[in-house]
Amino acid sequence: MPASAAGDFLRTQRDVATGLATVAGDASAIITVSGPDRLTWLNSLITQEVLGLKPGHTVESLVLSPQGRVEHAFLLADDGLTTWMLTDIESSAALETWLVSMKFRMDVTIDRPENFQILVSPLESVFSEHAPLMVFSDPWPRVGSGSVGYAQDPHPGEDWTLVYGVFPADHAAGIPGPIVSPSHLDALSIAAARPTMADVDEKTLPHELDWLRTAVHLNKGCYRGQETVAKVHNLGHPPRRFTLLHLDGSESLLPAAGDKLVLGDKEVGIVTRAAWHYEMGPIALALVKRTTAGDAVLTVRTGGRFVGASQEVLVPPDAGATRNVPRLGRLR
Repeated sequence: MPASAAGDFLRTQRDVATGLATVAGDASAIITVSGPDRLTWLNSLITQEVLGLKPGHTVESLVLSPQGRVEHAFLLADDGLTTWMLTDIESSAALETWLVSMKFRMDVTIDRPENFQILVSPLESVFSEHAPLMVFSDPWPRVGSGSVGYAQDPHPGEDWTLVYGVFPADHAAGIPGPIVSPSHLDALSIAAARPTMADVDEKTLPHELDWLRTAVHLNKGCYRGQETVAKVHNLGHPPRRFTLLHLDGSESLLPAAGDKLVLGDKEVGIVTRAAWHYEMGPIALALVKRTTAGDAVLTVRTGGRFVGASQEVLVPPDAGATRNVPRLGRLR
């Protein structure tokens, strides 16, 4: 990208951060669940407690595999008649298909409407005068009821706010300021250590991304993957840990998702996302082996070249093992 174009991009990114520009929600999709059984039914399937979900309140939740690995992530809000789910557009069809397969005899209706426009801003006031059909306020990184956070305070995302407004498809003309590409949010969410499905692979446990804090209720009833969630949190440690990388920008190299992280001659992790931030420069999120020292300076292999990376620890190596179980002595 030419320097002038990069400068324009970063200026627009700053405008997004300060609410002077609005982001098109092209990367998101809506699934709705209506019917009198909707909250009871959803509560039995997902990681979050939603039996008492009130209109105007947003929560986050996950769908896990039977082994406790992350399959889907979404925000939920309810209007008193319908539960709205905001999810990643790439996985929305798969999530809808799975929900339909789990319907059984419950009185619920599942739909994936497409005649909406989603707009995103850090300021709810941008939308309040334009009658959105639904508003989702991202709870990240505030630790929810029945949840726990692993990252130490102050959290890098302590100032993070993000609001999604759902409007009729032709409503964009009423929103002030420019509407820009979702790519302008990438670096902002990385700086806030905000996990997304872009950070997930086939092995990801929610503990590894510090996703328990907003998306998992540890004291609710049974759901798929609950046994693994409880076992890792109470008795074990997540095998990998999320870390925020501050990259050496002297050669203007930005790693790609999947690039390997090395310490000495050993591979210790992978980059999940990387971007240029308008204040912080090149930054990335990565999953590294739990035992990797938090103060170790790592190296990213990217396109046959190398980039130095210092860590800002998000999930400490000792995360989990919250229940002190005494070891039994050896029988003689």
